[in-house]
Amino acid sequence: MLKPSWLRVKAPQQERIGGVSDLLSDLKLNTVCQEASCPNIGECFAGGTATFLIMGPGCTRACPYCDIDFDKSVRPLDATEPERLGEAVARLGLSHVVITSVNRDDLIDGGASQFVACIEQVRKRSSLTTIELLIPDFCGNWDALTSVMNAAPNVLNHNIETVPRLYKKVRPQGLYERSLELLKKVRELWPKVYTKSGLMVGLGETKNEVLQVLSELRSKEVDIITIGQYLSPGTKHLPVQRFVLPDEFAFFRKYGEEKLGFLQVVSSPLTRSSYHAGEVRRLMEKFPR
Repeated sequence: MLKPSWLRVKAPQQERIGGVSDLLSDLKLNTVCQEASCPNIGECFAGGTATFLIMGPGCTRACPYCDIDFDKSVRPLDATEPERLGEAVARLGLSHVVITSVNRDDLIDGGASQFVACIEQVRKRSSLTTIELLIPDFCGNWDALTSVMNAAPNVLNHNIETVPRLYKKVRPQGLYERSLELLKKVRELWPKVYTKSGLMVGLGETKNEVLQVLSELRSKEVDIITIGQYLSPGTKHLPVQRFVLPDEFAFFRKYGEEKLGFLQVVSSPLTRSSYHAGEVRRLMEKFPR
């Protein structure tokens, strides 16, 4: 299926992104920008920002929409990773950092301890940097969630990804209800933390199904939503069912902010979970807790 004009981005200029790329290579760090083939890598790297991918690069789940490699083997955590990540944040001078991970269902706590260690190292090296975590569902291990939240991230992101009807096809090892429960618990137990979620469109969902998901997320008092076009990474992945028009993304943004009351809805064809994530600092100043 030929991409429409609004989804075509210029190839990033290597000299503009080389500094960030070289630093990541030097510190042996992974980013979701690279591993998941994000279309915004040129813009973000050129701006000196990146979303760090810890505990990877292999993922224990094989979601058919995702370009991250599948690896179900039992692997020990790298004890030096949090320190290297903290150094990268300091060297890049980041005011806001996003830390995400592959799913590590082979670990008892799903990798929660590694998230905690990363938060501690960022705070040690760059105390003024605000921290956003994009976490997996930890297979419903709420003790693991508690340990992560007690480390006090500023923003907790957990993506709902798609509408309930498509979960078995798109996210077969996930549970829609479990993801909603996670977001609900964060809001109830850690009310000062800003919560965030995101979903892809173009996988066969209807407009009304998207609006229903938005309503359910807002009922759990989620603050920020990202909505972007699904782009198939390759022939072995789920195909795109529809390219959603820019006007429809604009409708989702207006509906979410004006009708449902989200603090922010970032909705556009090229939006991804961490796209313009640094803007959350502005929201935190505007809506302090």
